[in-house]
Amino acid sequence: MASADETFMRRALALAKAAESAGEVPVGALLVLDGEVIAEGWNRPIAARDPTAHAEIVALRAAGERLGNYRLGGTTLYVTMEPCPMCAGAIMHARVRRLVFGAPDLRAGAVGTVIDIPSSEAVNHRLEVTGGVLADECRARLQSFFRARRNL
Repeated sequence: MASADETFMRRALALAKAAESAGEVPVGALLVLDGEVIAEGWNRPIAARDPTAHAEIVALRAAGERLGNYRLGGTTLYVTMEPCPMCAGAIMHARVRRLVFGAPDLRAGAVGTVIDIPSSEAVNHRLEVTGGVLADECRARLQSFFRARRNL
């Protein structure tokens, strides 16, 4: 039987597929509170003409709207790729309780791979992090996307 983390990550992978179908880098994210998905997002910077429209930011904004608060305490964010510095900072400011990601980002990962924003002494919020959930599937989706782009 799949764990809750795997179940939610599979939903994030479906969101990543939606991003890919729209010509965006295939990253999907969703926010869960008390076992319920309260917000979803996928990469949209091209479509939105917004450099901040990463999957995590889209999901955080939707959750803030739904809950009527910019503080998202008690939530878990699932994302198919390790967050970048911008997204890691937003996650910290939103006070997300837990982050679960799939594939590490070897170029810009900001949750332990290249840098580690959540562990910095400079931040006053502590974030529980679980990395590597369905990492092979998450990595394969990204690699397939970039391979196809290079072959155009």
